[in-house]
Amino acid sequence: MWKSLTEKVGQVLVPGDQFSCGPDDTDAAVIPLTEVSRPQKVLCGPGLRRCGDRLLVCKSGVLRHKQPNVFWMDSQQKRYVPVKGDSVIGVVTARSGDVFKVDCGGSEQASLSYLAFEGATKRNRPNVQVGDLVFGHLVVANKDMEPELACIDGSGRANGMGVFGEGGLVFSVSLGLVRRLLAPHSGLLQDLQLQFPCELVVALNGRVWVKASSVQQTLLVANLLQSCDTMSGQQRRQLLRRVAQGAL
Repeated sequence: MWKSLTEKVGQVLVPGDQFSCGPDDTDAAVIPLTEVSRPQKVLCGPGLRRCGDRLLVCKSGVLRHKQPNVFWMDSQQKRYVPVKGDSVIGVVTARSGDVFKVDCGGSEQASLSYLAFEGATKRNRPNVQVGDLVFGHLVVANKDMEPELACIDGSGRANGMGVFGEGGLVFSVSLGLVRRLLAPHSGLLQDLQLQFPCELVVALNGRVWVKASSVQQTLLVANLLQSCDTMSGQQRRQLLRRVAQGAL
């Protein structure tokens, strides 16, 4: 299984491609997973879905692999589909009773209770206004219910979540770029911080908040991140050096 599956890592796959665990599959549209190691399960990331003894590709992109057994599809998709547990940046759009409506970039707005903040009680309500940016995580996300957002973890702590964004700029990038920025030891993030030190908040719904030493520097970093989306590492470093020299 692992030899056949890992041979496809780095290749472009499209919806409809399948990985089959069955030994007798002869369908040409199915990529065989030969010599299955049953004790070791494949963990499906974004773009892959398990169906019985098969893995189905449900999103076009490049197959990626993380040791030991995690696979996902890397794509330039910008449309965000809410997933439980995702950390997101949202915009408060309305208040309805004790619930705030938050635009997280999905097909419908998420709800955020005033009690879903650290230290919030009926008497001590958080100061949240329409138009504020909030950073939180999705506690409910499925096709039958509206998404639900919270700005506290399981122990009731904020851990950096809540209302934020004063003096910065929020903009949208592709979901693939977001995952590259959030990857451990991200080369893109290291190259950027080396030339343009700044504060960054990166969310899985494709939104990035940035704040640099000046408004001009903030706009420059935002434009650079959007430009680096489809560049190779060498092209990115050349661009950052060239812009840094011109900004001096």
